Amino acid sequence: MTTAAQTRLIETRGVSASSRLASIDIFRGLTMVVMIFVNDLASVHGLPWWTYHAPAQVDAMTYVDMVYPFFLFAVGLSLPLAVKARLRKNPSRFALWTHIILRSASLIVLGLILANAEKGDPARIGFSSSLWAILALLGSSLYLSVYTGSQRGKTVHRILRILGLILVVAMYAIFRRTTHDGHFAWIDGSYPEILGLIGYTYFAVSVLYIPTRRWLWAPLAWLAALVAFNALCVAKIIALPPHLRLYFWPFDNGAMASITMAGVATSVIFLGDHRWKALGQKMSMAVAFALAPLAAGRLLTPLCISKIRATPTWSLYCISAAVASFALLYWVCDVKKKIGWAFFARPAGANTLLTYLLPDFYYFIIATIGSTYFEAHLSYGWPGVARALIFTACMLAIAALLTRMKLRLQL
Repeated sequence: MTTAAQTRLIETRGVSASSRLASIDIFRGLTMVVMIFVNDLASVHGLPWWTYHAPAQVDAMTYVDMVYPFFLFAVGLSLPLAVKARLRKNPSRFALWTHIILRSASLIVLGLILANAEKGDPARIGFSSSLWAILALLGSSLYLSVYTGSQRGKTVHRILRILGLILVVAMYAIFRRTTHDGHFAWIDGSYPEILGLIGYTYFAVSVLYIPTRRWLWAPLAWLAALVAFNALCVAKIIALPPHLRLYFWPFDNGAMASITMAGVATSVIFLGDHRWKALGQKMSMAVAFALAPLAAGRLLTPLCISKIRATPTWSLYCISAAVASFALLYWVCDVKKKIGWAFFARPAGANTLLTYLLPDFYYFIIATIGSTYFEAHLSYGWPGVARALIFTACMLAIAALLTRMKLRLQL
């Protein structure tokens, strides 16, 4: 076999190892479906309390508070597979860490675009902040696009990627906002939005997992350490410096990293190279793993349940639900091979970043043209719920169409 053929075979095996796991794509896709729905539903008034995020001062959580943790869990599910596939293609540790840093940075850049989209000063930028966001996201999309066409178009795609990067840099360069005291300032990095938080968390968990990935119990040990750190921070036994920037301490108080590490541990249980090969052994481990965080979360309820405050009980309950949900999907989709029912979610799971950004493109386009129809007519009660359902279905349909047209974004 020639070297080129060997390379193609290794790449095929590396890619197929993750692409054949329908449960991961469907888990990610279903999470995206609910995320799009609840994000749009947030602007609808007059609904029961459990259809929104629980307020920070309330000792409670709703199903909405579990959506973001499921996304973090999905990041952890994919991490061991992605690391293994990348090292098969290129065993260089330097190349691996370069990829991880660039991927984290790309998520943070995207997150800061979304977080600053409504803060821009049109008078200082030269046009509306929503148009600024559209151009910045368009440039990011061009740069992160994946080309799957013929060799002839590869050069054109490379040029488009370079132009996209230039557009992003230009949008960052011209961005200006007005502070509360009337001075102008640049990008506000205090809150990098969900994508940025995922970027920081992905990097933090990679720092822990990759050097210890050959040790079977390492993910569980790191998970226990992160939960303990989270509990000590919430109990104020460990006091983090106020306004500590995530680029200094990407672990934050440990809650987000613990959820992602739980995804890593779940991936190891079902897909790792270990002695638990039988389905019964894997499912037994998963059941035990789902019950343990539930019990631990119950013991830590004196620290309250709150997504906004990122308490350990919130993260542990979300971990328990995510492990149980993935175990069920693994049994249905990968063992029983029943995947047809998830037709609406699979494109969102396979092309996640594009699906995530589609609603933002829509919101910014609507803001740019000044349309307020839906805000005025379908923003209250059950008509608003119907609007959110239709909007979610439209976003999924567009994502499926673009995926079929081989338009894909990849970090």
